[in-house]
Amino acid sequence: MWRVKLHDDHAEFARLVKRWEEPIRRLCARMTGDLHRGDELKQDTFVRLFEKRKDYEPAGRFSTFLWRIALNLCYDELRRRARRLEDRHSPEEIAELPTEAPGPDLRTATSEEGALVRSALMQLPEIYRSVLILRHYEDMKLAKIAEVLEIPEGTVNSRMAEALSRLSRILEPRLNPAPATRPTPHPLSTPKESFVL
Repeated sequence: MWRVKLHDDHAEFARLVKRWEEPIRRLCARMTGDLHRGDELKQDTFVRLFEKRKDYEPAGRFSTFLWRIALNLCYDELRRRARRLEDRHSPEEIAELPTEAPGPDLRTATSEEGALVRSALMQLPEIYRSVLILRHYEDMKLAKIAEVLEIPEGTVNSRMAEALSRLSRILEPRLNPAPATRPTPHPLSTPKESFVL
């Protein structure tokens, strides 16, 4: 990235794109819940990276600089979606709309529980969704997440705890539905043979 900054080195930039395009695509797809939009945002991320090449400081880690650009583009996209939704619907209608279903999981998991988790993840506010995606899907350490999000590590911990709590509340009724309650028959109305052990 230093060579890209100083010399507009396109060959080095192409190497960066090749190394980072898949992780950035995964992040954008998971943040937006849309595989195609994730791919577009990945491209936008590298366009923005080249535009901001003069802002890069080699004292910081390149990956942090790149993750931050990608996340900011995802946040912008999510805010645009929310505004479009508000323009089309009243607050009462928005509350009744079904949640947006995410695109196919990038790891090609097809289990019903995986689909439920992805759907629940899309219902979390972006500040909680981002910490979960960076930690559990991108396998980042909490210190690295703090660096990317430019927040204290303690805040990452508290957001992670809140995100997991909210995710549990969303998933609990879906993963452990209450057993169907059947009325208990009156003992006198039950045939005698059913009492045989």
